[in-house]
Formats: sequence, structure tokens, C-alpha cells
Amino acid sequence: MPSSPLLPACLVSVLLAAAPASAQMANTPGKPAAERASPDKAVPLSKGEIQLSFAPVVKRAAPSVVNVYASHVEKRSARSNAMEEFMRRFFGEDRPGRGPSGLPGERAQRSLGSGVIVDGSGLVITNNHVIENMNEVKVALADKREFEAQIVLRDPRTDLAVLKIKGPADIASMPIGDSDHLEVGDFVMAIGNPFGVGQTVTQGIVSALARTQVGSSDYQFFIQTDAAINPGNSGGALVDLKGHLVGINTAIYSQSGGSHGIGFAIPASMVRAVVETAKSGGSLVRRPWLGARVQGVTPDIAESVGLDRPTGVLVASMQAKSPAEEAGLKRGDVILTVDGQTVEDPEAFGYRYALKGISGTADFGILRGTKRQTVQIKLGPAPETRPRDSLKVRTRTPFAGATFVNTSPAVGEELQADLPDEGVAVTTVEDGSLAGRAGFRKGDVIVAINGMPIASTKDLERVTQRNLGLWEVAINRGGEVLTSVFGG
Repeated sequence: MPSSPLLPACLVSVLLAAAPASAQMANTPGKPAAERASPDKAVPLSKGEIQLSFAPVVKRAAPSVVNVYASHVEKRSARSNAMEEFMRRFFGEDRPGRGPSGLPGERAQRSLGSGVIVDGSGLVITNNHVIENMNEVKVALADKREFEAQIVLRDPRTDLAVLKIKGPADIASMPIGDSDHLEVGDFVMAIGNPFGVGQTVTQGIVSALARTQVGSSDYQFFIQTDAAINPGNSGGALVDLKGHLVGINTAIYSQSGGSHGIGFAIPASMVRAVVETAKSGGSLVRRPWLGARVQGVTPDIAESVGLDRPTGVLVASMQAKSPAEEAGLKRGDVILTVDGQTVEDPEAFGYRYALKGISGTADFGILRGTKRQTVQIKLGPAPETRPRDSLKVRTRTPFAGATFVNTSPAVGEELQADLPDEGVAVTTVEDGSLAGRAGFRKGDVIVAINGMPIASTKDLERVTQRNLGLWEVAINRGGEVLTSVFGG
């Protein structure tokens, strides 16, 4: 089966990278079906039961699903080139180069998606890619009222964002359900605004749980459904038969861009964590730091440690003075559970641990040698061990257009990279900049320039003030040191 593109379910021009079909089809549920069975679920036994309607559920849930219209309005110079001016004269008021007001001094980009009201105060959860790079957002309710909305939280790592409607506080909200109790075969409905035609409802089943390698966020742990999800559904609701939110629709697996019955939703457990952060006034979702690097358990590793199948994650290394080291974890330990919940692979482990918050403790069920035991991990955020001292290089050097910060565990967590205790890490690289053309990437660590060690952004600033003829730059990229030479 050939690879197919994985697409965000909204009208934006960004295509998400496709994973191999074989990887997409790997089903790794968190618990055996027998353990997750719920006594209140039953197969239809008669024709009358099959003819029952989902309308009561839709009536409860649909008013909480909204359309999200986002735009980025960029002020431009009054002067423009001849071709652009010709295009303005040729087309009507909505011609290229004009903003929402039609003024030639504005340029607008737009995106369309869906969202879900999750709190009566007007909090709306949607996908981050729906409002990414946007600075103006409007929300249209199911009853066609429209309100401006404020972006209160963006969380690119989960591809979630929270908006606050600037309007009445008496609007219907949808309860957030428990996605951990979903089972393959459960009925679900997808509610959103596909193709911008207005609110629609599609029905299907949960076709898989704990999907990984989907590629639309850092935390790979998705609900898969065959309920039709199409462009514009991004940020919309995946709803159970109680009318509770069990997921946020985020991507589709498709060759044509339309629904082929393989859609993905972010589980409600992760949604709840992001919403709670917004409710508490936070603008950044803080997650617990472990301070250890883990890897998947291969069949060979499973056999060597006495497991009957590959499951869990292997502790490959630890940082000094980290929660992992202080709890007594050791290199070679296999983590099998987090607070009793099975973790099948690094993606499932990262998801489960991220939900634990930054206070209290978590119990890891581990295998050490041939013995199973429990290790208690103290939860807390990654520390900022030294000031970031952010530096954006503007001098005409190979580093121009990139932003650098001093490394620390907190920076490493944000960049999802193993960083050294001392060094300077790249956090952003502007498109088309000298740094971008030189090949610098987010997460790179500058080790040395012309043989001079770079331990801090102050070291880098001093070096970039010089007019050097050649720049020999040593970069730590994913643990491998690369050396490149650039002209002055």
C-alpha cells in the first residue's frame, strides 16, 4: 500500500508530513479490551434498536460547536510594484493585495476551521494550526451570531489553542468526557464546518486507539475514527453518545484531500489539560520534566530482558540532578506503566507523562533485570538553570536571522532536544535569512566558531561583531557534531 499524505482537516495551505501506511496502521491500545469493557454498552438486538436516532445527542452537542475564522492582516507600504498594481485594477474589491477593508496598505491571509465551547465563560478550544500566525479571530455560533475572539493560549506541541469569545457569557458549552474509556467500535460523531458549507454532523465508530506517527503534534496518541472528517473540520468536536467531547478532530489520512474514513482526533484527556491551564490564567502549558531519554523496546531487547513481547520504553540515559536520577531510575530499566496505565512505546509514554501536571508524584512500574518494581517520580517543570539571554543576530554573518538562547533543561524541553549544560541553542530561523540559507535548524547547538568555544550568547555576540573572512562553525545536531565553513 503506497504512502498517503496526512492532511490537517482545515482550509490552510500547510500539508502535514505523511507517515508510511504501515506505521499508520499500528494499533497500540493502552489496555486490553477485556480490561476496558464497560457494562453499560450493548450491541443492538432488534430492528427497532437499529432505527434509533442520534438526534437528541446532536441537539445537545451541536450548539457548542462553532466556526473559527482567522486572518492575519499585514500593514504594507503604499508603494507596490507594477504587476501588483495591475492585479489590483484588474480584479474587484476582493483583489489580491488588499486587506478586509480593501485598502491597498493591507495584506491578509485567512484560514477557516472549527472549535468547541468548553466553558460557559466563552472559552473555545480549537487546533493551533487553524489560528497559527493569525492575529484576528472571529467565532460564529451555531445560531449564526458572530463575535470577535481573543487568543488566550497557543500550544503548538499538542496542536491546540484556546480562544475567549468577546460576547455574552450565557452560551452553551460541551462537557469534556473521558477519552480513556473509549473502546474500538464505540459510536462517535464528528461535528464541524467542512469546506465552509456550514455546520454538519457525521457518524461513525472509533476504529483505533493510541495511533502514533500521525505527525501533527509532538504528542503522538490519537483517536482514529471513520466518521467523515474533511477540510474545515479541524478543531471540531468528536462526540460520544452522551454528548460529551471525547476528542478534537485534527487531521485526515488521505490521497485526495477528502475523507477516506481515516481521521484522527486529539484525546479529551489532553484537551482537558490545556483548557485547565487557560482557566487558571496561564498562557503556557507547563509539563513535567523527567530528565531521561527513553527509546522503544525492540523484539531483541524484549527477549533479552524477559518480556514476552515488545512493550514499554527503555531508559537510555539520564541527566544529572534530574527527577529520574533522584528517584533512582537506572539506565537499562524498562518503564511499563505510568500510574497503572500501560505504555506501549515512547509516544504513549510521553503522552501519559505529559498529563501528570507539575506537582505531586507519579508511579512508574518498571522492569529492572528480572524483577518488577515501582519507582516514584517527583513531578515538576524543567528548571531554568541559567538566564536565556536571548540573542537575535543582525550583523551580516551566517547567523543573521536566527535567534539563540543559552541552553538549560527548560530550553531542552521546549525544543524537544537533548542539550548540553553549556552552549547556545537555535530557537528560531527566519525564512530566507542568511542563517536559513546556511542550513541552521531549530535545536542546533553552536559548539565552536573558528576553534573558539561558544558557551553563552555573550560569546556568540562578541564573535559575530567581528568581520571574519571565513566562519568555521561546529554544530551539535541531535548528538552529532557537524562542522561547516561559510564565507564572510
